[in-house]
Amino acid sequence: MIRFFINIKKYYKYALYQAKAELKAEVANSYLNWIWWILDPLFFMIIYSFVVQVVFGNSQKYFPVFVFTALTCWDFFNRMISGSVKLVVNNRTVVTKVYIPKYILLLSKSFTYLFKYFISFVLLLILMLFFKVPFTWSMLWAIPITFVLYVVSFGIASILMHFGVYVDDLANVTNIVLRFLFYLSGIFYDIKSRLESKKFCGLNLSYVLLRYNPIANIIYEMRVTLLDGGTPSIKWLVAWFIMGIILTIIGVNTIHEYENSYAKVI
Repeated sequence: MIRFFINIKKYYKYALYQAKAELKAEVANSYLNWIWWILDPLFFMIIYSFVVQVVFGNSQKYFPVFVFTALTCWDFFNRMISGSVKLVVNNRTVVTKVYIPKYILLLSKSFTYLFKYFISFVLLLILMLFFKVPFTWSMLWAIPITFVLYVVSFGIASILMHFGVYVDDLANVTNIVLRFLFYLSGIFYDIKSRLESKKFCGLNLSYVLLRYNPIANIIYEMRVTLLDGGTPSIKWLVAWFIMGIILTIIGVNTIHEYENSYAKVI
């Protein structure tokens, strides 16, 4: 891992430059340009709020903010995971012509997604003001929760990025798993209240999902701090942070060991 931090220090300017270039390219031919970064999550929130609150009659307090909080976390996680699988293949030109540690490609992508995450988070704060959600000091817990989200996402993505070089169908499998995970992460419903009485292998289903599904846990804890003014479960945040570090070590070490063969495979 020492080599990992040395390389980040050496190549972080390249990662930032690539992230800026990608963000500019995304809006280069669009009439609304960067406004789409705001409209995209906002429209998703409106659609889900309408379907769940109007069609299915959900009476969750601050429901639009409730949904948007989840979507903000989910979008970052989803983009990191799904975008990592074909990352090396999609950067074939860079990989075959210039040497950079391959996880720097992932670092650059993460900067792009993190920028969009912060835009969504600012919009989330505006929505909280609009719907008169009380602002409390507990909201500061959103900072370490975001850090845990990043570390866990990066760890999983680094492993998938490696195997994505060798397994062509991994992208399809990952998309299916993410689609399934979307509905098990409480994006538009409260896992604790809805699944409290449900059992899975003799265990409380809400407990299983909230404690062993990282993104469900992160979404739940973010809602606790922003909407309820409460304190998240520090024990589980630390547990997932440690798990994220372990996954990152596994992913980075695997990439270090095999990255010289990537150019031959792709």
